[in-house]
Amino acid sequence: MQTKFEEMETWLRCVAIKNIKYPDRLYLLNALQQYSQISRDTLRQLRLTERQISQYNGFSAREITRAQRWITDKGQHFIHYNHPYYPESLKQCASPPLYLFASGNVELLGKVQLAIVGSRNCSYYGRYWAAKLSSDIACHNVVITSGLAVGIDAIAHRAALSSSGETIAVLGSGLGHIYPPENISLYKEIIDKGGLVVSEFPLGVPPIGVNFPRRNRIISGLSAGTLVVEASLRSGSLITARYALEQNRNVYALPGSLHSPSSAGCHWLIQQGGLLVREAGDIIEDLHSAHPSVLYPPLKSINFEQSDKVPLPFASLLANVGDEVTSVDVVAERAGQPVPETVIALLELELAGWIAAVPGGYVRLRRASHVRRSNVLV
Repeated sequence: MQTKFEEMETWLRCVAIKNIKYPDRLYLLNALQQYSQISRDTLRQLRLTERQISQYNGFSAREITRAQRWITDKGQHFIHYNHPYYPESLKQCASPPLYLFASGNVELLGKVQLAIVGSRNCSYYGRYWAAKLSSDIACHNVVITSGLAVGIDAIAHRAALSSSGETIAVLGSGLGHIYPPENISLYKEIIDKGGLVVSEFPLGVPPIGVNFPRRNRIISGLSAGTLVVEASLRSGSLITARYALEQNRNVYALPGSLHSPSSAGCHWLIQQGGLLVREAGDIIEDLHSAHPSVLYPPLKSINFEQSDKVPLPFASLLANVGDEVTSVDVVAERAGQPVPETVIALLELELAGWIAAVPGGYVRLRRASHVRRSNVLV
């Protein structure tokens, strides 16, 4: 039998061999782990070609030594397909990674996870809802999983941590190359606060383009469902959603303005049967039916009859602030009142949490069933 270090070397070398079908590669790995010494004759007996033998032996000895030293540090793990911490959710996928490098709390791999992904160039609307949904869902014993990218990914990770929740980041590079550099501090915060960072790539692999679609299948494969917060029709987030559908996982989408290209991908997903999300409860209710560990308090609807009886300040004015940035002048003109009065009313609505001030004007944060636009659109 092999030692822990010999076992790691075997897995690293075997995965480097090309043109082997997945079941055959697993068979080869299981066979090789019975040998403490592996020679060319051993590999020939297992029916590898000379080219494949060269690929096995040609894997970087420096990378192997680096990995063996890396796992001696506290909190660093090498989790192969047969490891007790390897998640069953990944094994159910068509082409799961044969191993994962992991830094942090590996027990999170066995918990219910929700993938939250979206645009790198997100709007204020996307940032707000990514943070709110991530924070709310993380409070229900659900791990938030994403890709550590700038934009929606980073917001989802931070929001989960800020609510004392748990989060997993899946990288498109080796753990020796944290990418993007601006999120290195977030990477450290995730580990320090009991989260986990994983990668299927050897430590020295840099962040190259082809790695990120591969990374996306792990994000969706680890998770019970995937929520897309904001995505264009050509967004990589739709690749994650497609993987989720192929893996028979739930797909959720946050609707946005019909005029916003960054919500077009979400609207397409909803047309294809993705669940439209209005609040965290929509997802929690759906997850709880299959995963009882997900905490499920009574939902609070925003459309009860009594909501019509709740006094709402400046309802006619609020009706003229949309999901896209609306300037003060436009709001005043739509509402038919002077700009100074409009500014005062908007400030009160902002303090009450109905709208938010952003560069260029205001955007809507909350809705009520009794708010209707009654003035002519300008």
